[in-house]
Amino acid sequence: MAKPIPKIGSRKNGRIGSRKHARKILKGVIHVQASFNNTIVTVTDVRGRVISWSSAGTCGFKGTRRGTPFAAQTAAENGPGLGRDAALRAIRRSGILLNFIRDITPMPHNGCRSPKK
Repeated sequence: MAKPIPKIGSRKNGRIGSRKHARKILKGVIHVQASFNNTIVTVTDVRGRVISWSSAGTCGFKGTRRGTPFAAQTAAENGPGLGRDAALRAIRRSGILLNFIRDITPMPHNGCRSPKK
């Protein structure tokens, strides 16, 4: 049995609505969430509205390869732990001026016992 031809403007045929336009912002905030399993880079404006985001998983890395520094560098280049330093290097190399860097990684004040090594 033959498949029906999709109508023009249907979801199977392509995008519905207008395409998003590229926006240039003068000041913004780049959030880098680096964990052992994945690295997520989010670009927001000063008010906190998300402009763009990327992660190692959306760049095509799956499984344990998402936590590697190369995956973090690719996520930082495509959007804007180990991945934090690689993402910062990629952001600097792209030509974005950094005014300051703030590390807000939660550190315990003698909380839970750390795992045995």
